Amino acid sequence: MFKKVLEYAGEYRKTTYASMVVMLIGIVMNVLPFLFLYQLMEPLLLHENVEIWYVVWRVLAIGICGVLYALFYVKGLSLSHRAAYKTLRNLRSSLQGKLERQPLGTIQEKGVGTLKKMFIDDIDSIELLLAHALPEGLSNVAVPLFVFTAMFFVDWKLALLSLCALPLGLIAMGAMYQAGTSKMGAYYASAQKMNNTIVEYINGMEVVKVFNRDGESYKRFEQDVRGYRDFTLAWYKVCWPWMALYNSILPCLALFTLPIGAYLVLSGASTLPDLALVLCMSFGAGAPLLRALSFMSTLPQINYKITALEQLMNAPALEQKEKPFIGKGHSLSFEDVRFAYKEDEVLHGVSLTVPEGSLTALVGESGSGKSTLAKLLVHYYDVTGGSIQVGGQDLREMSVEALNDQISYVSQEQFLFNMSLLENIRLGKPEATDKEVLAAAEKAQCTEFLARLPQGIHTMAGDGGKQLSGGERQRISLARAILKDAPIVVLDEATAFMDPENEEKMNAAIAEIIRGKTVIVIAHRLHSIVNADQICVLDNGEIAGIGRHEKLLESCPEYAKLWKAAEGSAAWGVTANVTAEGSAARSVTASAALEGGDIQ
Repeated sequence: MFKKVLEYAGEYRKTTYASMVVMLIGIVMNVLPFLFLYQLMEPLLLHENVEIWYVVWRVLAIGICGVLYALFYVKGLSLSHRAAYKTLRNLRSSLQGKLERQPLGTIQEKGVGTLKKMFIDDIDSIELLLAHALPEGLSNVAVPLFVFTAMFFVDWKLALLSLCALPLGLIAMGAMYQAGTSKMGAYYASAQKMNNTIVEYINGMEVVKVFNRDGESYKRFEQDVRGYRDFTLAWYKVCWPWMALYNSILPCLALFTLPIGAYLVLSGASTLPDLALVLCMSFGAGAPLLRALSFMSTLPQINYKITALEQLMNAPALEQKEKPFIGKGHSLSFEDVRFAYKEDEVLHGVSLTVPEGSLTALVGESGSGKSTLAKLLVHYYDVTGGSIQVGGQDLREMSVEALNDQISYVSQEQFLFNMSLLENIRLGKPEATDKEVLAAAEKAQCTEFLARLPQGIHTMAGDGGKQLSGGERQRISLARAILKDAPIVVLDEATAFMDPENEEKMNAAIAEIIRGKTVIVIAHRLHSIVNADQICVLDNGEIAGIGRHEKLLESCPEYAKLWKAAEGSAAWGVTANVTAEGSAARSVTASAALEGGDIQ
């Protein structure tokens, strides 16, 4: 395990070793005073007279050892922490590289809480191993081993008595580890669940307030927090009695040496000076031994966390090759595409051809696979069967960067970074000039709301774009797409957050994006795609029909059903009837003016 962690230390591995040497010297300085103490006691035990300087020099030596111990120990900790933080940086960088090669869908499924815990909490906990358990723990082990060996040269009988306390303490420590490890999985699972719930609760606060679901949402939040508290207390309650026991026994190496050793001295089997020397050595070795064994409590946790990190880092990478786009044209081909979220297959052999320069609409009920098909096109996931080709080249035969150069993807939910709106738009084309960015913002109908902002296009977007409304964020994302000017455009409900007043402007912006492009549109408003070159109807992960609007109305029952529902929803309206008492009784009414617009 140490070797695996130290692989990330790189050049700072030598600093870790240096810290161990420096700290070992410091611990030796902490043990030597007990030897000088024995030298002060020995003349008294043997009834010998000594000069005053004999006492003064040893008292001075004890003081000097104390100062040297502090200096060496602090210097060792400084070196170990410097190496530890550099190692954590390397570990995070390695993890980042692994995550960047994984499918975006896989990363999203893990949840923000899990990733935060992995990147921050779990990696920070490894600092204890690197900065303390390795240099401090191993150094504290080395000194007691040397002291116990020296005891056998003094008196093997007294040395064995000093060792008698160790098995009892180790048994108590082993019982603590065994009991604690059995509950560790549930403890970490509850911590991960609590992290995810807290992040979800905070991010969804606006929706919770709007729909007056404070009680229901808080109940789940409270349950997960209480669950974490209960698992933590259950874990500690199991460990505490054993911890108290071994903390009492292990430092007390004289537990058997003092009473039985005194008997051996009285019986003549050992001498009083030897007993005094072994006792002093026991007192010197007890504290380092306890500190060394105290780091053992971190080992099960570190093992668990390193295993979890490795599982995260070793998840299957997105299948791709470092090749450029060499396709002929920008037609799209879905050939027997299958895809499963974990074990549940959601696309069942979808085959579809999108000619270059055409507009294809994907329609279907929620959960039919429309957005999944679009995400597979932008290599959000790897297909589990079949293939997707751009210009005849398989997505997996090019790099993600090469594919991204060919596609602009505008999804329903857009993320903005906490930097200026100018720089957020420039993400579509990093080398673009300010003039080009401003032109793209104007084409995306951003001018009106940018004029209201205090710093205009230089206004900060806030975390996740919270300074803007949903519709404004979508217009910024459309500006990105216009600036990128990719030959293929995928629009996933790009007008979902638009109000009626701005929908006409947005349609003009979208028309600017798709002019002369190969376009795939995912839409629930069927009236907006009746003029598409082809409409693909998806039903439970399968294609129910492909064709133009008029043909599908006649040949595809599933599309006819969707169209009837769309016609009906378009006929709904809201009226306010004022009663005699002056109060307004609001009711929703439907107009049957549209042919086929029956409302159930």
